[in-house]
Amino acid sequence: MRLTQYARGGGCACKIPPGELEDVVAGLVGRSGGSTIGRLLVGLDSGDDAAVVLAPDGRTAVVATADFFTPVVDDPYDWGRIAVANALSDVYAMGGRPLVGVNLLAWPRGVLPFELAREVLRGGLDVARVAGCHVGGGHSIDDQEPKYGMAVTGIADPNRLLRNDAGAAGMPLTLTKPLGTGVLGSRHKATGEVFHQAVESMTTLNAEASAAALAAGAVCATDVTGFGLLGHLHKLARASGVTAVLDAAAVPYLDGAREALRDGFVPGGSRRNLDWVRPHADLGVGEEEALLLADAQTSGGLLVAGELPGFPVVGELLPAREGVTVLVR
Repeated sequence: MRLTQYARGGGCACKIPPGELEDVVAGLVGRSGGSTIGRLLVGLDSGDDAAVVLAPDGRTAVVATADFFTPVVDDPYDWGRIAVANALSDVYAMGGRPLVGVNLLAWPRGVLPFELAREVLRGGLDVARVAGCHVGGGHSIDDQEPKYGMAVTGIADPNRLLRNDAGAAGMPLTLTKPLGTGVLGSRHKATGEVFHQAVESMTTLNAEASAAALAAGAVCATDVTGFGLLGHLHKLARASGVTAVLDAAAVPYLDGAREALRDGFVPGGSRRNLDWVRPHADLGVGEEEALLLADAQTSGGLLVAGELPGFPVVGELLPAREGVTVLVR
């Protein structure tokens, strides 16, 4: 059974558009909930990848996140692996290590065999095991569309966090995974073609990239998911008070991504991403190249303000230019 046919969207491309989301949470920024346990280090203010609270001992940062989405591939086991790799990525993007996760599952019981749900959960468990992350149950509901993901709690050194608001002029920009999962996922949903290179990329953990960033002394990073490279770069530059310069020719892509774009397999989320960033960007490339740079990624890599051995440098941060957060050359 083709799981992608039971959902309107797929993967991180089914996220609520970033502009609409920011409008909804704008009035909630800066509110910690009045807790007297620990101190909120990272909340809604900069739109970072996860929440971070300083534990009462003052030496440990607790990282909390949740991520789930509709099927991005037809294979239930692979979907489970991708969904959990994507959820764990938020912890790695903050410089943390995942400690425990709980499953989030929505399943149309009267439509899809529940045996398929077991395969989804098995895939998620296998990736969590690779990450050294406990899985301690979760929550499930009967829903019209299948959805799966995980709420994850991790730990980090509070003095060595990776934040999206810590960038500074002069820092190079490194991207740790190629782009293209959005357009390839759109082609897969429409045609059933399987792109093993995309599955391999989406199931690869960002643990190594996160460790490399910390070893290099980086303090600023984010992961590239549903808002695309341009969207996440815009958020990082805006939060850090800088302008980001992106070298389009240096950005790597998965095999088949350009062909999928050429043949018209562009997720609606990618177009919305570009529309959101365009007013804040100086796009020195054509529309098709801009769409690839805005392509909604699922379980993408890390975008790090710093140079990491073995990963391509795709741009740099410059002093803020009025009205422009992203400059593409």
